[in-house]
Amino acid sequence: MQIIHSVAELRRQVGAWRAAGERVALVPTMGNLHAGHLKLVTRALDCADRVVVSIFVNPMQFSDASGSGGDFERYPRTLDADCEKLAAVDLVFSPSVDEVYPNGLAAETRVEVPGISDILCGEYRPGHFVGVATVVAKLFNMAQPDVALFGEKDFQQLLVIRRLVADLCFPVEIIGVPTEREADGLAMSSRNQYLSPDERRRAPVLYQSLQQARQRVIAGERDAAAIRAQAFAQLEAAGFRPEYFEVRRQRDLHIATESDVAEDLVIVAAAWLGEARLIDNLVVA
Repeated sequence: MQIIHSVAELRRQVGAWRAAGERVALVPTMGNLHAGHLKLVTRALDCADRVVVSIFVNPMQFSDASGSGGDFERYPRTLDADCEKLAAVDLVFSPSVDEVYPNGLAAETRVEVPGISDILCGEYRPGHFVGVATVVAKLFNMAQPDVALFGEKDFQQLLVIRRLVADLCFPVEIIGVPTEREADGLAMSSRNQYLSPDERRRAPVLYQSLQQARQRVIAGERDAAAIRAQAFAQLEAAGFRPEYFEVRRQRDLHIATESDVAEDLVIVAAAWLGEARLIDNLVVA
């Protein structure tokens, strides 16, 4: 396994693979890898001849675009431990911020996916999905993959990336990989380590609330306000600070209507528990 830090080196290696007719997969990450990331890697190894994992904590998608925001500063950097977990891949691409944004963040060209970037998480994290779309577009141009894999835990992010690829005509197949969960249902996330032991015991309530809402929708209920109110009450009783809990259409995250069938819907949620902002979702079908 190679560890590469420059775009030029990355392009030389990927270019050689592509010249040999080999299929290349990219797994973009911010590092601090857990079993959910490794599930993406396993799937990538199954669908490509060569696998590249990028490890880059992207300042543009944090609240302070200068990279000085608290969450950006404290996001765990564990490159050595991550590389030990990636022995089966062909290449780890771990660039510096200057390598990705050589002209600085303020002067950087940005990519925006309208309509689905400023709702839900985008409402509470303004500019977040511009940062995501921009860095993913850059990584696609840097790595030239045939296929890229993303977790379904961040349903909105996956939708943004699918739209980005379609609208900008990237020749990249996007594969969404189901959420990896702990035994008690908590979606795996690098931010779970911010939870205290007591908060960790309460954290599965988010998944439980999604399951209960899913059963109500399957049973035919479409009163989103009532579903939201019950979920908020349940989460607040467990010590959460909910941001949103919504029943939306899978294809565009628009608000569900009476005419939408259950199979077309997804329930998405975000809530703070202590210092950890947790997100999760359940497809209704």
